[in-house]
Amino acid sequence: MRLRAPARHFSMIRGFHLADLFTIANGFCGVAAIFEAMKFLGAGDRKHVYTAALLIPIALVLDLLDGRIARWRHMSSALGKELDSLADMISFGVAPAAIAFAAGLNTGPDQIILIYFAMCGLSRLARYNITADSLSATTGKVEYFEGTPIPTSVIPLGLLMIFFHRGNLYPARLFGLDFHWPVLLFFISGCLMISRTIRIPKP
Repeated sequence: MRLRAPARHFSMIRGFHLADLFTIANGFCGVAAIFEAMKFLGAGDRKHVYTAALLIPIALVLDLLDGRIARWRHMSSALGKELDSLADMISFGVAPAAIAFAAGLNTGPDQIILIYFAMCGLSRLARYNITADSLSATTGKVEYFEGTPIPTSVIPLGLLMIFFHRGNLYPARLFGLDFHWPVLLFFISGCLMISRTIRIPKP
């Protein structure tokens, strides 16, 4: 039995396509961004937050490229589909929430909203995976997204970085609870991702 294990590992490696390498690079950027956010919390050097935030649009470019490469080469797989969802969850769900927390959106209400945002992204990806077949039944391809795609999280993250760079996260207090106004950008982003009424044409 032990002699067969390496064969299974090599079989999995052979199962990867060129597009999957870009997907893995996408996930790599997301994990690296989380590490950079943690470095900022430990060292206090703002360059780590900027580096973390920069890695997210790089992940977005890689995410766009993996889809284009898969269509160009006419090669896709169930493995690639799962890799894409997992990489997107890291890079556009967990990583932006971690960066926002490190940047200063760290009060109790801030954390609840950031967790909500990440869970909306998780739900969005799961819903897309189980509905993709039915949405592509007519034309053979998914024609539209239900709700905004999770990579749109680069928008609230980018706006947050502007506030962070200016040194004002607009702290506020409501009903005895401390929070920061920019966290509402992540709340709105999460709501848009899980919306069933928003339909965006898929390129």
